[in-house]
Amino acid sequence: MNYKELFNRVVQLISSPANAWKEIAEETDRRKVLAAFVYPLIGLCGLSVFFGTFIGNTGEANAAFQLAMTRCCATCVSLFGGFFLVSYITNLAGEKLLKRKDESEQCQQFVGYAMVVTFVLEIISGLFSISILGWILQFYTVFVVYEGARALMKVDDDDLTKYSLLVGVAIIVCPYIISSLFYKLSLIMN
Repeated sequence: MNYKELFNRVVQLISSPANAWKEIAEETDRRKVLAAFVYPLIGLCGLSVFFGTFIGNTGEANAAFQLAMTRCCATCVSLFGGFFLVSYITNLAGEKLLKRKDESEQCQQFVGYAMVVTFVLEIISGLFSISILGWILQFYTVFVVYEGARALMKVDDDDLTKYSLLVGVAIIVCPYIISSLFYKLSLIMN
């Protein structure tokens, strides 16, 4: 997937999640989401945070570079770790809540695309300060997850709300927790 296709997929998932999830459900290669969507967006998030921190810092160049690198690493680690942690939680929820067998690859595909709001907000907030607005907009993730759970994961209507809330909240909270731990550990290490 090139960046034009990546951008189109992002816009489609945000503007019309139901149609985007129908197209995603037709994909045969479930692992494609990693190299074509998740990794490039994590890279863009890291670059955005790096440049936003480095340009926005008026202090000494060495300190600004160190802070920019720390924030860039924290962003990449939190999104990368958050993706795999939420994929695990989603697979576990499928096994326990929906009584399904192991669906690791499908869960990774689902979570990768469902994190689109998190990725976009991270790119924007890396360059501009949108802290409160960012948290409010983050809850659109639950709607994107809801549509994906219905179209891609084929969750029954009885379990759809519980499943969507569980996965949506996990997508919002897991990267934040990992980022907080990373910052605390980096402070201890310094």
